[in-house]
Amino acid sequence: MSADTTPSAEGPVPELRERAVACAERLQSADRVLLASHIDADGLTSAAVAATALERAGIPFETVFAKQLDEQEVARIAATDYETVLFTDFGSGQLDVVAPYAADGAFTPVVADHHQPAEVPDGIDEPTFHLNPLLFGLDGASELSGAGASYTLARALEPPEGDNRDLAGLAVVGAIGDMQGTDGGLSGANQGIVEEGVAADVLEEATDLLVYGRQTRPLPKFLEYASDVRIPGITNDENGAIEFLSGLDLDLKDDGEWRRWVDLTMAERQTVVSGLLKRAMASGVPADRIDDLVGTTYTLTDEQPGTTLRDASEFSTLLNATARYERADVGLAVCLGHRGAAFDRARKLLENHRRNLSEGLEQVKREGVERADHIQYFDAGGEIRETIVGIVAGMALGVEGVDGSRPIIAFAEKNDEETKVSARGTGRLVGQGLDLSAVMTEASRAVGGDGGGHDIAAGATIPTGEEAEFVETADALVAEQLG
Repeated sequence: MSADTTPSAEGPVPELRERAVACAERLQSADRVLLASHIDADGLTSAAVAATALERAGIPFETVFAKQLDEQEVARIAATDYETVLFTDFGSGQLDVVAPYAADGAFTPVVADHHQPAEVPDGIDEPTFHLNPLLFGLDGASELSGAGASYTLARALEPPEGDNRDLAGLAVVGAIGDMQGTDGGLSGANQGIVEEGVAADVLEEATDLLVYGRQTRPLPKFLEYASDVRIPGITNDENGAIEFLSGLDLDLKDDGEWRRWVDLTMAERQTVVSGLLKRAMASGVPADRIDDLVGTTYTLTDEQPGTTLRDASEFSTLLNATARYERADVGLAVCLGHRGAAFDRARKLLENHRRNLSEGLEQVKREGVERADHIQYFDAGGEIRETIVGIVAGMALGVEGVDGSRPIIAFAEKNDEETKVSARGTGRLVGQGLDLSAVMTEASRAVGGDGGGHDIAAGATIPTGEEAEFVETADALVAEQLG
């Protein structure tokens, strides 16, 4: 029996449908809209989903991006002559700043976000058009991303003659980029979006090896850089990876060049996976870690096989490479389907991004990390770009000398007066009670800064010189959370 491809009238997330419709009606009544979005992979896909939906609905709009939606940025938005502003992948956490401007009549905010909402000042009404899974009993850190909220809004904005389910692939890329697939697959409200993408033939969900680079990396590099589950003699060992592959009795080269994972038949993949599992067990890798080698993957079926855009994980990394180097415009163009100069520029930014990440990780390996009672941390100063230090911190959790059983905090110079703080945890720690969003918020405010994010990944900005006090406070908060 073929799958039912008729779109549901309730949309992918029934709990949000009524609010999504209200937000859509407000946008449809506007003469024009200012679309303001965050700049990471989730923010870029959120903007692309929203922009496409607005264009299809015939609503004039302009798009702007911001690294941080602070008082200064909201004031700039309020100074424009737009009466309606659509915030995607931020806005909820800044309601304390946005709501007073809305109350003064500067603009009407429509927010499609998934972050923890800030408290609105006394005497000011909550914004009416606020689409956030947390308001409806859904987890914004694991069940629906910013792009997912935008997709829910896009489904409510559909023109009568068509539907927006073809945007589900972008929403999945955003969720993956926001680390919502850390347990091997998307869940909760995200799964409804996946199902719509599969029904619309723009997405393929499969069980496969959970290693980055399935579409693009030659097999030896594919295995060498697979550090999420460390296999001695293969991980971070080029010669070991080549030796392993050469001993599998498979023809893994084509005209003398190593093939990629995407080039292998299903039978060949099963042989490689079987060999990896045997090597992992023989090397003493714990059984629960071996299980993490295989999980759910997402393929964007409209994209060219063997390209960065075909795999949701690789696509999200490409977008992060544009956003973190002040080229959100390039990332948005790629999301909107541009495959010429914009895609070429994005790939060059990705090469630079990978090089910077590699150098940053090598620095952490070389310098090591400091340990408090319950957390570990390092101060990169000006050596690692503040826009990528969080990614480096997450990667460091998988290297020798860094404790994978405790959260890691990274500091990097933002400017002469401020320090960027990034924190990363693991799914297991979150399951034990870790909430880095709460830690970053409370610890940063205790030293005169501010922060937020998600339970597994969060960030903050604090005054330079307050790092030691921040660590002390954060360590105490983590101790309380983990008992």
